[in-house]
Amino acid sequence: MINQSEKDNQEKYPWERSTFFEEYNKILGYYQAISCIENSTGNSALDLPCGDGFITEIFDRHFSRVVGVDASSAHLEQAKQRLPHIPFHESLIEELTLTEKFDNVFMINVLEHVIDPIQVLKKAASFLNKGGNLIVHVPNANAINRKIAVKMGTLRTCNELSPFDIDIAGHRRYYTLDLLQKDIGNAGLKVIKTGGVFYKMLSSPQMDWFLKQGPWEEGGFGWGRVGESDKDWKKEFSRACYEVGKEYPEECNIVYACIQKE
Repeated sequence: MINQSEKDNQEKYPWERSTFFEEYNKILGYYQAISCIENSTGNSALDLPCGDGFITEIFDRHFSRVVGVDASSAHLEQAKQRLPHIPFHESLIEELTLTEKFDNVFMINVLEHVIDPIQVLKKAASFLNKGGNLIVHVPNANAINRKIAVKMGTLRTCNELSPFDIDIAGHRRYYTLDLLQKDIGNAGLKVIKTGGVFYKMLSSPQMDWFLKQGPWEEGGFGWGRVGESDKDWKKEFSRACYEVGKEYPEECNIVYACIQKE
């Protein structure tokens, strides 16, 4: 039975990667996809949920079989236009019915939105092949930018949901790595690896502005090194934030867990 009220709830939020902080969110999405691929196994992937298909498109370049699912008809229409050759399904995760199993199930930034994360984790794991890999990404309450915001007084606590979180993005909660692992354990699943994606030192609008307006051209003391060969310094900065994030996972924008089905 379709939970129509929750389906309608997911449809109403206006957040889109191409509308809000586009530059930063595309870079973050790219590195979240790369992190999933680096921790993947096998040749097939279920993107759960797929949103507008931006990340699904990256998966499509690495796996021979990719399927996308999303509860938002508006996002799904964008995904279908972007990737007309990929099968997509419109459904809440809790109500999804598929006979196909996958080597990988990727859940990028979804548990913070759902009513019952435990139920969603169990459902997602049910679509795995034996030995398959469930990878779950969630926004990190203890990200360094949120710790800085608390010290500044722009957040009362690291777990506080902002009006943007509630009204635009549709978040119900923030996670820490410990809380993520607790929910996974309560779902009867076993974590085999944890990590973080992207060391983010500024807020999303600040990161977006910096990526668009920052002094990326070497100008003596702007960015880069005097005498260094010319590089795409914005690209190098983004890559460095991803690599440094691997060293300090609990301070990253995103934390993740890899779960393997026995």
